Amino acid sequence: GIALRCSWFHIGMDDSCLTEEGYLEKYLGPRRSSVFLPVCLSYLLIFLVGVMGNVLTCTVIARNKVMWTPTNYYLFSLAVSDLLVLMLGMPLELYELWQNYPFLLGKGGCYFKTFLFEMVCLASILNVTALSIERYIAVVHPLRAKYVVTRTHAKRVILTVWSMSVLCAVPNTSLHGIFTLHIHSVGPAGDVNLEIPDSAICTVVKPRWMYNLTIQVTTFVFFILPMITISVLYMLIGLQLKREKMRQAMEAKSGFGNNSFCNIRTQQQKARRRQVTKMLFVLVVVFGICWAPFHTDRLMWSFISDWTDSHHKIFEYVHIISGVFFYLSSAVNPILYNLMSTRFREMFKEVMCHRSHHINPRKHSLSVTRQVLKTNSRKTSDSEWISCTHNNGTLEHSNNTS
Repeated sequence: GIALRCSWFHIGMDDSCLTEEGYLEKYLGPRRSSVFLPVCLSYLLIFLVGVMGNVLTCTVIARNKVMWTPTNYYLFSLAVSDLLVLMLGMPLELYELWQNYPFLLGKGGCYFKTFLFEMVCLASILNVTALSIERYIAVVHPLRAKYVVTRTHAKRVILTVWSMSVLCAVPNTSLHGIFTLHIHSVGPAGDVNLEIPDSAICTVVKPRWMYNLTIQVTTFVFFILPMITISVLYMLIGLQLKREKMRQAMEAKSGFGNNSFCNIRTQQQKARRRQVTKMLFVLVVVFGICWAPFHTDRLMWSFISDWTDSHHKIFEYVHIISGVFFYLSSAVNPILYNLMSTRFREMFKEVMCHRSHHINPRKHSLSVTRQVLKTNSRKTSDSEWISCTHNNGTLEHSNNTS
């Protein structure tokens, strides 16, 4: 390093007698975050819960064919996104909290870190949006779901989601690079511009207005607009489910078809669909709560041009909270699946206890259900059979998801 001592160097009245460490602290802040220990402990807890939960989610979906549904494909994609940020992003951030500077990974490492966080941010919101649209079609337009909500379609959408995330992460990544402090000094040898290697940080190096515009557009297109869209979709889903519940209550009151096999099966399917929808609704609400501080943090940085001490103090708290909630969003989803989905809970137990999976036909297999219905059709009237198969067809795409 370069020793900055009180000498003939003309650095400035305020900086002339500073040591290198003092100079760096004045312009870059303390080398280690004052909240490193509590944040580190919180991150480690989130890391353990998140990695174990998301690995379990991926394992459960991958190893059980009964879980290969469009909805679960989106949940698998979301779990992969969460694992990327926990296993690659969190260690980088913990390192920076422990040592804010110098950034030792160079320009390539800076690009990788920025690209990773931006890509995962975009992939997560796009996955949740696609999942909500799939749920809307399955509940509100069940006949259309027969052709639209399919595994092939889900795979294409997920591929598109990740492709868009990669492409849209490039602009913000390109604005970052390595910045180092320089000292301009005047002495017997003339003007000297000295670089301080220990001051290297990964930050925005392009004009500030470009970064501000990129962040504001990204926040609107990839957070505010999707959350508004998702809110409207779930409002429409809620209205549809309310209408179905009222219709079901009226049918129960009139006693129409209460004892038929078809009606019992249809009610079971509707109950499972409501459970899946409720779980995904809670997932979206938690997602919005967890990601709001992250986007608030970015918007503060992009909108405030004249920073005061109070701005810095507020931003410091927002930055810490946004980091904790950002990683919490990557750990909370498997907990929600376990709490709200009977099927996920059973599958998690089977994987953790190394039990072999036994398929319960009535609970897990629609093909078996169709066979049972076909057999029972001989015992029912033609009109009842037509009604039953119609109802089963409209519900089958949302029955086997949780």
